Amino acid sequence: MPVPSSLKEGARSIRQARTASGGRVTAVPLLTYVLVGLNVVAYLVELARPSFGYRFAMLGTTPAGHVPEGVAHGEWYRLLTGAFPHLTPGEGTFGITHVLSDMVALWNIGRVVESQLGRVRYLALYSLPALGGSVLELLLLPESYTVGASGAIFGLGAAYWVMGRRLGHDMREVNRYTAGLLLWLVISAGLTSWQGHLGGLLAGAVVTLAYAYAPRDGRRALVQAGVCVALLALLIALAWLKAASLTA
Repeated sequence: MPVPSSLKEGARSIRQARTASGGRVTAVPLLTYVLVGLNVVAYLVELARPSFGYRFAMLGTTPAGHVPEGVAHGEWYRLLTGAFPHLTPGEGTFGITHVLSDMVALWNIGRVVESQLGRVRYLALYSLPALGGSVLELLLLPESYTVGASGAIFGLGAAYWVMGRRLGHDMREVNRYTAGLLLWLVISAGLTSWQGHLGGLLAGAVVTLAYAYAPRDGRRALVQAGVCVALLALLIALAWLKAASLTA
């Protein structure tokens, strides 16, 4: 039986539904679920094998006299993998609350931002702030051992605010959440890696401004991708220059 043309047009419009930033509309925040799952799995591996956290944590270089390790010695993967391990019970100031607070934040804000952006843009948004936080740590605290998804989550926080403004949402709740993030950035400066938080926040703001305010025509995807690639190139260049100076 032939399908009426009106139904064909309706199906086509559903397939082409887009978010305000140009991404595909998805009903299920799959990437947020996957990211939470990866963090939880990484944490369980840490509990079973404590060396796992140190092996994949963000580390620029080791102090003089120690076995050479870190980004400066070719372990570039640490710039991204450091966003998945977390402090284990009894480790550091926060212990198990570190992973719990990060996952609650990722679960709550990630689902909102993913629905606003679509999966591809959301994945870039999560990855670039994670990288941005690690690069700022490398620049300012190269001998510091850091773990956690906070840099990426601060990037999502920046996206939450920018997209709220762009979409005309009631900003009272958005501003309260953002103010809480900024307050934590200040309060935790002596306890956590504020460099990672700040780097993630700035990278997330840059990416989301491109998503939200790129021209709404055929150039939109090109402009958005161009900003992401330019930011990625800048972060890689900064990391390479710092690594070179540490091994000179």
